[in-house]
Amino acid sequence: MDVVNRYITINNHVNGAPQDSDFELKASPLALSLDPASNVVIVKNLYVSIDPYQLNRMKSFSASQKTSDFAVAIVPGQAIDTYGVGKVVASTNPEFDKGDIVVGLLNWGEFTVIKAGGMLNKLNTMGFPLSYHVGILGFSGLAAYAGLFEICKPKKGEKVFVSAALGSVGNLVGQFAKLSGCYVVGCAGSKEKVALLKEKLGFDDAFNYREETDLNSTLKSYFPNGIDIYFDNVGGEMQEVAVSNMNINGRIAVCGVISEYLDSEKRAAPSMIEVIYKRIKIQGFLAGDYLNIFGDFLSTTCDHLRTGKIQPLEDISDGVESIPSAFISLYRGQNIGKKIVKIAEE
Repeated sequence: MDVVNRYITINNHVNGAPQDSDFELKASPLALSLDPASNVVIVKNLYVSIDPYQLNRMKSFSASQKTSDFAVAIVPGQAIDTYGVGKVVASTNPEFDKGDIVVGLLNWGEFTVIKAGGMLNKLNTMGFPLSYHVGILGFSGLAAYAGLFEICKPKKGEKVFVSAALGSVGNLVGQFAKLSGCYVVGCAGSKEKVALLKEKLGFDDAFNYREETDLNSTLKSYFPNGIDIYFDNVGGEMQEVAVSNMNINGRIAVCGVISEYLDSEKRAAPSMIEVIYKRIKIQGFLAGDYLNIFGDFLSTTCDHLRTGKIQPLEDISDGVESIPSAFISLYRGQNIGKKIVKIAEE
């Protein structure tokens, strides 16, 4: 039996802000009958993740392409892999059966062919929607949990600042920090997002960075006694002014620098004198560095979800053809929470 597999590719390397013209929806036949010796799994994709870091993979060159297996360069014309959830529709791999719900590296498309050694695991949904396992119970959630607890190690009463606080990672960082007894302020790009941070997610305060003309003064007003922890998702000027407002022994987890993804010249230049004399810890990290704590993260987060202590925040588009616009929306500040595309019903 053959099916038609529709999938998204890039037409060319993307070295600036992504545009619709950079992407193409392709279609090709896919045989579901497999050679018994092939050790292959074919997955019907159900939900796929949309993440800002993918832009670095689309560039003609990025330092990230040489440093992580998850960030290797994307070749124009080829399928684009991402984290996702799907259902096995054919398998000659003895570890997977037809009908299994799985999670792992799938494609921005309707089907994914996964050879032996590919990143794929059976999924225990634990009663949660499948989309949760792409975001809050997936790598976005792990990034928030690991960056906050493994790198920043919050203590009750400490003051935490989160940039891009309504993004897929930032919104969870703030919620985890509040549960740890911290004072939490976030920034976002609209009045509506600021209201969500305070009214739905329980941030102590929040501000719209687009309305601020002096970010240093803004942070001083929200943190008159200084910042203990800064969770950085944007880099650039925000990182600079956060360092200027850090307390002694402050900690900064650098999860993303989205401002630099679009403009490589827009690099942060924090005061190294401040870093030295305040003994500030600045650490970049990848969620994949912390797979060893995935079990703890999953158990803790599931408990918080069941008791309502954490609110999931998802922004879901429908259909493989919506992937380019979903991705572009990340760079226009249009997403609220974790951006996901629903490819098909289970």
